[in-house]
Amino acid sequence: MERSEDQRNGAPDADETRAVAGRRRVLQLGAIGAATIVSVRPALAQTAVSVMTCEIPVPDPARASQYIAPDGTLVAPGTPGAVPGSATPFAGEDVRRALTQGGSLPGTSADQNEAYLNYIRRLQAGTGGFTCFASIQMPR
Repeated sequence: MERSEDQRNGAPDADETRAVAGRRRVLQLGAIGAATIVSVRPALAQTAVSVMTCEIPVPDPARASQYIAPDGTLVAPGTPGAVPGSATPFAGEDVRRALTQGGSLPGTSADQNEAYLNYIRRLQAGTGGFTCFASIQMPR
């Protein structure tokens, strides 16, 4: 097989050029993958920390004057069986533990605990504490 002038002068042929381009592409993709891993890990760590430090008010400040029925719905003060809201919000980690391990929220009676946990389970987007509640449901 006869070599071209470029090949005799040390210039790469078309196959070599494609191989080099392919290796470059693989290296670029590897660098992108590594950067993704480096940026996702801190985000996961930050999520774990935010679960421990976020708070869930019961009820949210906009509805603080309402009581909480045993099923977690908000009702008028004085409704039979309903309990007043908590004076302080609950830490996300305390809520996670109570929901997953069947424990009680700190400083609550059995009636309050049931009503508060049911209220928290019913939280929806736009309600104070929802983001914290959503984050405690994420797998670790």
